[in-house]
Amino acid sequence: MKRSLAASTSLLLLLLCAGCAAQQSWRPTVDTYGSSRAQYVSQDTEECRNLALQVSGNAANEAARGALTGGLVGAAGGAALGAAFGNAGRGAALGAAAGGIGLGASRASQSENAFRQSYVNCMRQRGHNVIN
Repeated sequence: MKRSLAASTSLLLLLLCAGCAAQQSWRPTVDTYGSSRAQYVSQDTEECRNLALQVSGNAANEAARGALTGGLVGAAGGAALGAAFGNAGRGAALGAAAGGIGLGASRASQSENAFRQSYVNCMRQRGHNVIN
């Protein structure tokens, strides 16, 4: 049981780090061909990135909140199922790990999607042709 909990915790930390890295490095691809605003791409990219980070929140923070919430709900559900099968403690541990990882990853993904969408919307509103 200790191994599965340790493995689950390691996986959660890996997901948290992956969420941070994705937001920090992703930039939209902008086609400047024929654009009268091509000289502003660099400035607008930085400004829109900062705005998108404000809108979406930090993926690591969102993942941590999701992991905590999912862990609590999963522990309660796992304890109930575990009690029915004779081992409430083990059920709670497994439920907490599954719920924490699941909801943590979901929240990190939602934050990443909000970041990308906000970034692209900002660049388009500033008159740039964004490809992705």
